[in-house]
Amino acid sequence: MKIDSTTARRSTLTSLALVSALALTACGSMTESTEAGSAEGGIEKLNIVVPADPGGGWDQTGRAMEKDLKDTELVGSASVVNVGGAGGTNGLAQLATETDPNTLMVMGYVMVGAVETNNAASRIEDTTPIARLTDEPLVIVVPAESPYQTTQDLLDDIEANGQGVSITGGSAGGADHILAGMVLKEAGIAPDSLNYIPYSGGGESLAALLGNKVNAGISGVGEYAEQIKAGQLRALAVSGSEAAPQIPEVETLSDQGIDVVLTNWRGVVAPGSIDEAKAEELTELVTELHETDAWKATLEQNNWGDAFLAGDEFDAFLDEDITTVKQTLTEIGLL
Repeated sequence: MKIDSTTARRSTLTSLALVSALALTACGSMTESTEAGSAEGGIEKLNIVVPADPGGGWDQTGRAMEKDLKDTELVGSASVVNVGGAGGTNGLAQLATETDPNTLMVMGYVMVGAVETNNAASRIEDTTPIARLTDEPLVIVVPAESPYQTTQDLLDDIEANGQGVSITGGSAGGADHILAGMVLKEAGIAPDSLNYIPYSGGGESLAALLGNKVNAGISGVGEYAEQIKAGQLRALAVSGSEAAPQIPEVETLSDQGIDVVLTNWRGVVAPGSIDEAKAEELTELVTELHETDAWKATLEQNNWGDAFLAGDEFDAFLDEDITTVKQTLTEIGLL
């Protein structure tokens, strides 16, 4: 969020389609789009930074974007680079020094919290918001051999044994960590009873669960769904307002009398150093991707909710979400 140009960008991006058309005519940098979404005269090569190790939700999002952008010929080529660690803040720091303006970084709710808990020098406010893309609920799971049959079983053990019970998930301060803290708070359990073991990617937390190295885990439904269906993990609850389509038999926390609802959103930002014209071009690119049949199929295939917001709407959403996450982290004892 380039603070020194927020007002100008919001005014410009509100009329995105019109401005984009004028910009393309004025600079002559792009030819009129074909039905196939030709990249002729447009962005020849797009860099997509995934600020996490392979295997997690951000990686899945970045690689889905890469494939669909190339398949629809919206760009000449696209490539993904993984920069893992610290809840995405390592990738955020790299984006702060990025000199290629044709760069997008996948990010989301996890990063909002990680910036605060890591006291990161590079902040989301210093990037250029492009679009929010998806959201999905989280799921609380345990290994198949676990004695916990319900969420209450898990909470009872935490209340009795405190940090003797371990819960794994994504990076510290992210959605998984926040959900664990919110559930304990709702159950009246002290925040310092939480023994949360963070990993930078969903693949690592899954390995810890399957290896019975932790008692429970939290992640996006999509990251654990296959292991749940295969009987390797037992799902105790999902965190959305309704059941998740991949595992419809699993009750929500609310259904179990735990008044907590949280969904994990994901989106993309660009370097804070880009100018207004480039911000408009990248926003238009992602907007066009969102309208393709290929992206609609990707959403359905991955059971991702369509949470699309672009331009000034995404900018305003980020402002509000950052404020809300700071408050939540403080309330559950993480700040």
